[in-house]
Amino acid sequence: MDKKIHPQVSIDGYRRTQANEDKLNTTVLSCFLTDAGVETLKYLRSITIESVAGFNISDQELRQREGMRFLVGIIEQRIKEGKNVRARESNKRRTGN
Repeated sequence: MDKKIHPQVSIDGYRRTQANEDKLNTTVLSCFLTDAGVETLKYLRSITIESVAGFNISDQELRQREGMRFLVGIIEQRIKEGKNVRARESNKRRTGN
């Protein structure tokens, strides 16, 4: 079975082919490789993953924060995967495969 043709469950829970995943990952990587992208990701981390809620946070606020954290986590994972895709492509070009 060819993984590039048959959809797989993605890091965000949706099914995509490996080719579509690779394209999405490299697109996200391109967005966040710039200085502006790096600063944007720092900002998003600061208001989500690095933010600590007080003891009196409501259930709705907690769910909202967790959703935002999840989204930033997806972005960071796609950046990581985009780097992996670029490394594989670079290795293919070097070895001629």
